[in-house]
Amino acid sequence: MLSRRQPYLIIFVSCFVILLCNKVQAQYGPKDTIVVPAIVYNGDTLSYRELNTVYIYLKLSREQRKALREWTRLRNAVYVTYPYAKKAGIVFNDIEKNLSQIPDKKKRKEYIKTREKELKEEFTKPLTNLSVYQGKVLMKLINRETGNSCYNIIDEYKGSFSAGFWQSVAWVFGSSLKQTYDAQHEDAEIEGFVQEVKSMYGI
Repeated sequence: MLSRRQPYLIIFVSCFVILLCNKVQAQYGPKDTIVVPAIVYNGDTLSYRELNTVYIYLKLSREQRKALREWTRLRNAVYVTYPYAKKAGIVFNDIEKNLSQIPDKKKRKEYIKTREKELKEEFTKPLTNLSVYQGKVLMKLINRETGNSCYNIIDEYKGSFSAGFWQSVAWVFGSSLKQTYDAQHEDAEIEGFVQEVKSMYGI
């Protein structure tokens, strides 16, 4: 049984709650909604969030560990050398463009000598810190960026004697200035790393 005061008390509390809710709602503007991803599960709409993928690896075999080391070594070499190759491509393409407008042989040699000095000042120190392996990768990437092998570039700008000399030096270290770049087959893995670098750093 309700006493005389209880109905009035219930009505008062109800009105107070309604007024309080209206007051709280009035404190917010039209953009107070927070949009979150949602999913329908068993008829209910629930907010959800996708977690990052977790990879679980079994213990690697000796062959797998070797393959991982080689993969990591190549990937690191591309990350280190691709910025140099990209810059070299820009420089050599610019040189080609300017040389096409200089018919005089003497002026062409003077121009090449000037640009060679610029290249030495910019690249000599960082490139001397590269390993032989990184140097091999760099030569492939230069071919990718310029369309010419390092041998052809030296032959064109410094002459066949210089090209032959540096080819002999490269041969001593188990490499070759005549390396080409095949993005579809032989160098597909390198190309994958190049795309990764470009995507990550916007190069």
